Amino acid sequence: MSDTDTLRKKIIEALQHIYDPELPLNIYDLGLIYKIDIDEEKNVRIEMTLTSPNCPVADSMPSEVGEKVAAVESVKSAYVDLVWDPPFTKEMMSEEARLLLGIF
Repeated sequence: MSDTDTLRKKIIEALQHIYDPELPLNIYDLGLIYKIDIDEEKNVRIEMTLTSPNCPVADSMPSEVGEKVAAVESVKSAYVDLVWDPPFTKEMMSEEARLLLGIF
């Protein structure tokens, strides 16, 4: 496993400790993380969305994600880009998340 793969795994683990305030699911399994890019210098760029533009944590969630990712060992910096395209749908959720919520 490469250093980048190992770092990506650590970042995903950190993201799995951030929960949506309205659902009992972490943002990674919920499907809110669209992309994790890591450059050669270990700068990380996260592309994410929220379940709705009217989400009550729209202002705070991206900064929380950035802080948690920046705190991962070996990460030099973290930048979070909040996007609305493609729009979030339940199909983006992990199978485990859909089962937990009773969505089949």
